Amino acid sequence: MVPPLALDIDGTLTTPEHTIAPRAFSLLASWEAPVVLATGKAFPYPVALCQFAGIPERVVAENGGVALADGDLAYAGDPERVDAAVDAFESRGGDLGWEGVDTVNRWRETEVAASRTADEALLREVAAEFDLAFVDTGYAYHLKSADASKGEALVGVAEILGYGPEEFVAVGDSENDASTFEVVGESYAVANADETAKRAADHVLERGYVDGTLEALRAVRDRSQNE
Repeated sequence: MVPPLALDIDGTLTTPEHTIAPRAFSLLASWEAPVVLATGKAFPYPVALCQFAGIPERVVAENGGVALADGDLAYAGDPERVDAAVDAFESRGGDLGWEGVDTVNRWRETEVAASRTADEALLREVAAEFDLAFVDTGYAYHLKSADASKGEALVGVAEILGYGPEEFVAVGDSENDASTFEVVGESYAVANADETAKRAADHVLERGYVDGTLEALRAVRDRSQNE
């Protein structure tokens, strides 16, 4: 039997142009074990992706702040502290950097994401002041509770699904995936991954983005069938 999966989205199931690759859908839909999408995006995004891919809604969102598995919804972190930090950031002249309607944060419940054009030094200063974690995913800066992480959320999701986290295979590309890599049994960083993810992964792939992910998953499937 193939192992359950924990897959990041941006940089992992996307193309270099940051678009979702539909060619991944058939492999995910045919995977014979649970697939968990673990992302820094707000909760509705991975839920919608599960629907479009034709797989059950099993997600870790907002860098571990929200987790859903088989109808069980759980939250982690301190969103009120995050809101207070954002108020402090903006009162000191900071701007989250999203023009027009802020769809990046509109449905975000446990953390905040700022554009990478935002004042990084001020964000880090505010994060330290409010005892929050600062995460650079390569796509945005995130302020979140220090005790919330993708890895911790996956442990809870795995239990609901009847697995141990060490039974999972994970693929990711960013420092926010390192906590996932620490709890799973086998982990892959795609070629475009940052150095933190590469150091934490068991394997670094030669190919990047969705091509690297699909290559790794096919290899995992082939190996499982031959065991």
